[in-house]
Amino acid sequence: MAIDIHWIRDDDSLAQHCAQWQTLPFVALDTEFMRVDTFYPIAALLQIGDGSRAYLIDPLLIDDWKPLSALLENTDVIKVVHACSEDLEVLLRLTGSLPAPLFDTQLAAAYLNLGFSMGYSRLVQEVLNIELPKGETRSDWLQRPLSETQISYAAEDAVHLAEVYSLLRPRLSDEKYAWVLEDGAELVANLRRETDPYEVYREAKLAWKLSRAQLNVLRELCAWREQQARLRNQPRNRVLREHSLWPLAKTQPDNLAALAKIEDMHPKTVRQDGEFLLDLIQKAGSVSQDLWPPALPEPLPIEASNVFKRLRAIGQQQAERLDMAPELMLRKKTLEALLKTGFPDGPYKLPDSLRGWRRELMGQMLLDSLANAGEQP
Repeated sequence: MAIDIHWIRDDDSLAQHCAQWQTLPFVALDTEFMRVDTFYPIAALLQIGDGSRAYLIDPLLIDDWKPLSALLENTDVIKVVHACSEDLEVLLRLTGSLPAPLFDTQLAAAYLNLGFSMGYSRLVQEVLNIELPKGETRSDWLQRPLSETQISYAAEDAVHLAEVYSLLRPRLSDEKYAWVLEDGAELVANLRRETDPYEVYREAKLAWKLSRAQLNVLRELCAWREQQARLRNQPRNRVLREHSLWPLAKTQPDNLAALAKIEDMHPKTVRQDGEFLLDLIQKAGSVSQDLWPPALPEPLPIEASNVFKRLRAIGQQQAERLDMAPELMLRKKTLEALLKTGFPDGPYKLPDSLRGWRRELMGQMLLDSLANAGEQP
């Protein structure tokens, strides 16, 4: 069946269509973008499906995004997406707004126990019994004109996404539907919480092995790398490779020759930023002790694995009871954060990352299990 495709290539047309979409119960949203040599995604195409037609918005020709921003923020219109983390970045950068309420069909599929982290093509096959063509996801979406294959691919995405929503929504209980929207709101909130560059060091590989003085150097290096990636609009590894961070903080080279010998250090980084990095390392290394960050906790010992499995089993039992994908329930990082608050002898405290319905449903179960851990054989 041929898809009814409408192009939107100017501000007036976008405003008129956004006014129409404001009256709908939902719209399906998708984006195509390029992100090869940049920190931020470059919007190349926006697709909107209203349940019967596909609208293709050319962002290279639009200047006024306020009407779309208003649509994204209209809480009376559900915004339907699939695996949307990068789409959200595109929309925020274009419009300054993020969609709410957000219904992610990938999440909905997991709540219905169809599968966890399902790709879009697989979900369309599962729900609509339609096999989508492959091969356009990595094509050049910034080229103009777009090929007929690209246009067809983009339009199908918008139309089928709306169809998938229309079939999944009635299958969700009111409780599960509310949880899908809650998780969607959390995705949006996470993007709004822009990472503090001075907190990035906490996630660096092997950071826990460093002394507090070395951690201070790592913190400065990670913050500078994050800030420069945003400023230059380059991937982080283009600014300074990740595998160079730890040895830089550990050995703290004081000359260009030593800097060049650091693991995975790119010669261009030495040429372009070498003197600055040496100065940054020297200054960070001479900061007074009272300004050093606290030591990072070591990874959990092997003895914690049995307790970890017992906690994870709580999530699996609840998933089975609710007929949901078990991966939805308790993230590994959340359980590790919980254990680190008191292992081995407690007391334990629920981490901030355990939020919303998960905290209400399983929070006390987790604490009770930990309190009884010593009684387990």
